Amino acid sequence: MDFILNPWPWYMAGPLMALVMILLVYFGKTFGMSSNLRTMCTMLGAGKFSDFFKIDWKAQSWNLMVVAGAIIGGYIAVNFLSNDTTMALNPKTISELNALGFRNPGSTLVPNEFFEFESMSAKSLIILIIGGLLVGFGTRYAGGCTSGHAITGLSSLQKPSLIAVIGFFIGGLIMTNILLPLIF
Repeated sequence: MDFILNPWPWYMAGPLMALVMILLVYFGKTFGMSSNLRTMCTMLGAGKFSDFFKIDWKAQSWNLMVVAGAIIGGYIAVNFLSNDTTMALNPKTISELNALGFRNPGSTLVPNEFFEFESMSAKSLIILIIGGLLVGFGTRYAGGCTSGHAITGLSSLQKPSLIAVIGFFIGGLIMTNILLPLIF
């Protein structure tokens, strides 16, 4: 039972991801979360307002299983496959996060200061909204999301995906080391 309650090791998760990618390539499909948003918006009639959403959503409906799987898998992971152990963080990281105002770094995967209603302030709500808009813009501008480029694009040796993933990493480093300390 301890095996189920701890994260799966790389030698289990990696081959399973590779198997999924092989199956997707075999069936001529691509993986990515941002395409699901486009499909859902098209299903809801967004094609009346923008040519970007004029696609055959029925041909993409299989990909909505990715969304359902992410929701169901997240629920199962949190409620049945998680334990209460804290993450082993570097003491320097803990002190830096404490200095930024985070109470218990490593006790949860996502800091409560960002997402719990009791901690929600106008500042954090504005950050979430602006961050969501920037992610949406970046996803559209890059022609896909991080999972699509990093998993599907790189595994099928697409040069634009390599460039996008390098950009994602550079953007993440800039956000973490320069912008985040300025915001907090």
